[in-house]
Amino acid sequence: MRIAHVANFYGPASGGLRTAMHELGRGYLDRAHEYLMVVPGPDDADDHTPYGRRVTISAPVLPRSGGYRVITRIGAVRAVLREFAPDVLEVSDRTTLRQLGRWAQSRGVPSAFFAHERADGVIAAYTPAWLRRAAPIVAAANAHNRVTARHFSQVIATTPYAAGEFDRIGAPVVTVPLGVDLELFHPSHADAGVRDALAAPDETLVFMGSRLSHEKRPELAVEAVRELLTRGRRVRLVCAGTGAVERQLRERAGGLPVTFLGFVSGRERFSRLLATADLALAPGPIETFGLAALEALASGTPVVVNAESALPDIVGSGGASAAGGAAAWADAIEALLDSDARVRRERARARAEQLPWSATVDAMLALHDRALRETHGPVTAVRQRQRVRR
Repeated sequence: MRIAHVANFYGPASGGLRTAMHELGRGYLDRAHEYLMVVPGPDDADDHTPYGRRVTISAPVLPRSGGYRVITRIGAVRAVLREFAPDVLEVSDRTTLRQLGRWAQSRGVPSAFFAHERADGVIAAYTPAWLRRAAPIVAAANAHNRVTARHFSQVIATTPYAAGEFDRIGAPVVTVPLGVDLELFHPSHADAGVRDALAAPDETLVFMGSRLSHEKRPELAVEAVRELLTRGRRVRLVCAGTGAVERQLRERAGGLPVTFLGFVSGRERFSRLLATADLALAPGPIETFGLAALEALASGTPVVVNAESALPDIVGSGGASAAGGAAAWADAIEALLDSDARVRRERARARAEQLPWSATVDAMLALHDRALRETHGPVTAVRQRQRVRR
């Protein structure tokens, strides 16, 4: 099977989307399929990677996005797809690349749209508070999602929360959870040297790995630290990530025990940070899955997540959720810290072990196989697989 995946907002400092594309590609290749990624970048490029062929289309930076790029040369993307001749198309984008669903329809190519975020959540996050009551946010999201559902063979959501806005309009949606690398992210990667470098012996080490953007609500983590200090808790918050609100967040954290690492390059270093922390935070209220939270669980580190997001279902008994402001977050953090450390770390790891990447890859291939059979019939689908393996 020849699988193409196109996406915006993919770059050296991007998190969950980049990881998901790479892990899907690695899994597809392991199962003898071909995989093409088409992504934005500063220059055109064509590379072969451990997770498939990657074609980069030069694209402008989106203002106020923290450096993310959006492909505007759609004709160049179509040319790459025509040359590759995919059997199925995956799209991870609600902006300029969404129109490729129609391209696939016109050629009889089954297509899958990944709903990595909720349209209503993104619109609300960037609508001024004074305008939210008057703005038709739900209606706008519904209209956007109806068009999306019409243009793709299937809509893929990573959680029931992500699927909710498609359920709301009666559009078919399939839920396929993402996964985690259970070897890369493991409790054994805890590093005493890393801990000594980041926190005093009597400080609780709290970690937040997140893009520092408005919709991620990183200020909740900073304010929770401020509240914990007033309660006599010695904590050190370590933030890994960059983004559009980094300067404002650094100003807010002035005088507090908060360390900003910036973008952490290297998955191994990130895994050591997660495994070394006593606790991780995922404050984003519109997270539809939260790969960093799942990676923390795999590292044996419990996570406090936003109760409004999809993450309470992801972390399960491996963490806790908080609704509201700094006091509620401090309460949830204290409740976890007051529990038995060995038990909470074991629960975190056990929850992550239920979500390996292999299950995600198998589920996606089953969906693609069914779509091919429905579009072309069983004989054509079998021949396509045989052609790849020869």
